[in-house]
Amino acid sequence: MLIESLKVASRTLWAHRVRSLLTTLGIAIGTASVVVVVALGTGARSRIEAEINNIGNNLLFIFARSAARSGVRGAGNSLTDADAHALRTEASAIESVAVWSQVKARVFSSSASHRTSVMGVDRWYFQARGFSVAEGREIGEEDERLRSKVAIIGKTVEQELFGQESALGQWLKIGRHSYRVIGVLAEKGRSSFEDQDDRVLLPMGSFRARVAPATGGRVQLIMASARSIAHTAQAMRQAEVILRERHRMDEGEPNDFDIRSQESFRQAQGEMLDLVTLLLTTSAAIALFIGGVGVMNIMLVAVAERKREIGVRMGVGAQPRMILQQFLAEALILALFGGALGVSFAVGVSWLLGLILGWSLTLQMPALLIAIGTSLVVGLVFGALPARRAAQLDPIEALR
Repeated sequence: MLIESLKVASRTLWAHRVRSLLTTLGIAIGTASVVVVVALGTGARSRIEAEINNIGNNLLFIFARSAARSGVRGAGNSLTDADAHALRTEASAIESVAVWSQVKARVFSSSASHRTSVMGVDRWYFQARGFSVAEGREIGEEDERLRSKVAIIGKTVEQELFGQESALGQWLKIGRHSYRVIGVLAEKGRSSFEDQDDRVLLPMGSFRARVAPATGGRVQLIMASARSIAHTAQAMRQAEVILRERHRMDEGEPNDFDIRSQESFRQAQGEMLDLVTLLLTTSAAIALFIGGVGVMNIMLVAVAERKREIGVRMGVGAQPRMILQQFLAEALILALFGGALGVSFAVGVSWLLGLILGWSLTLQMPALLIAIGTSLVVGLVFGALPARRAAQLDPIEALR
């Protein structure tokens, strides 16, 4: 009986194929929106995960912050080279520690200029941050001790200042001082956070003396690399204990520094992404709901137009449940066709967005099956009212 209802429903819909196609567009758009949103959410999460991993291995970021001490709120930079040295020598769960300060500045060569990030770093920066030098050498202990006027630049800076020429051994100018290029970083590529090849690295002593004067060996950021992912939590606890002791923080007094791990960045990004995905999914669900309302309206119109047909079928012995089955079958076929059309549309849109954004947008089979299943549920729910109305028609009234 169900097979027969599906056959009759298919012939009826084919007889009104233009109207049937227009009816399914709403469900197709809603289904496609849901699938594309899921694909974007999965792709964005994978991209963020890859970019955070690309920052370094098991990194802890220690930022200076203001803290109220003895009723007075301090607002200075509390981190120093000595803090980094203490973490390096006293924290057993920490493998390497580096310091980092940064300003935005315009850098000049003999023929060009470029605004970039100028950073003061120490010799441990490369290990902690995961950078390597493709040409030349890294910053050494002697460069730090003598505050040498040397620089290491990223590939983007090299191209902007020197074009196709090698930058190794050439000079660039920052402010009133000139620096000799002793190395070019290996390419890291662009992330959503920054262009990792757009930077100039100076020895920290030279940076503090000539670019951004700072007293007492103060730094903007300390980066510490835990020995492994399993040691990250232990490294955070050890760093907090050591820094609180060095900064003479009383018990219960808030820290004048903030320690963040890569996992905390992942969680923050994940929470933000979950919120955006929820908002987009809600919009897509509304579109799917509107598509269901469209199916219901068209089915109600079909019931009104086919009263005579319904009356004839009932007059020759068709039971109300048979009429109910036929109209539910029509609604399900419309929903299934709309869902399939929406999935096909979503595949094309996801492929195009992947090319534009440079992301890997994969459509997982469970998501596609859920999308089609949801469209079928929408068709069943919104087709129930028209089908019930058709089944409840009085044969005499329908034939009049």
